[in-house]
Amino acid sequence: MGDSGAALLKDADWGARVQTRISAKAKRISLRVDVAEGCIVLVRPKRASDTLVAAFLHDQRRWIEKHAAMLPEKAAITDGSEIAVLGETLTVRAAPSARRGVWKEGGVIHVSGAPEHMARRLRDFLKSQARNAFAAWARGFAEALNVKVMHVGVRDTVTRWGSCTRDGRISLSWRLVLAPADVARYVVAHEVAHLKHMNHAPAFWRTVETLVEDTPAQRQWLRRHGASLHGMF
Repeated sequence: MGDSGAALLKDADWGARVQTRISAKAKRISLRVDVAEGCIVLVRPKRASDTLVAAFLHDQRRWIEKHAAMLPEKAAITDGSEIAVLGETLTVRAAPSARRGVWKEGGVIHVSGAPEHMARRLRDFLKSQARNAFAAWARGFAEALNVKVMHVGVRDTVTRWGSCTRDGRISLSWRLVLAPADVARYVVAHEVAHLKHMNHAPAFWRTVETLVEDTPAQRQWLRRHGASLHGMF
């Protein structure tokens, strides 16, 4: 980026929260919020001049300031950090000399390898835990409704907690493993219920309530606290 654009990012309080990505397909300069990564993404067409990018950033200062202030701060994971996994508080412990990857013993998650890789290794472990738990719940719910789940996968989605296709493929945010267990179970039940009703009509909600209890409370928890799950490493 040219001197003026680089200087603006360097001097502004929000500069460090903006990540530039050059796109050969983009036809115009644009901004979007990436909550999962905790940043604002500036998409820059390959042929856009530095002067044009700098002018765009200057014009969008207020928008950037507003949305940068709303981004959750990423929690740093270090030896001794505590995280809640499906409602169970666990302590993260570094095991730099171990060769076991990541494993759980009692209330401790041990993470082997170099400290700088701790967050990534822990994240991969939690994704695996989420996939296993969600798949087991989905199969149980599907059996209760006499429907068939073809696949359960996890992703780092931001705009929705889960999705379901007509052919029984369910996708869920792995970050739900950081929520209380009843909240995560509600979302899984919600997606499985779509195999009965591909809508949100009253019959759909009645079906969800045959699988899990107190669904309004779980929805309220997600509205109030859901964004905080994206601020965890």
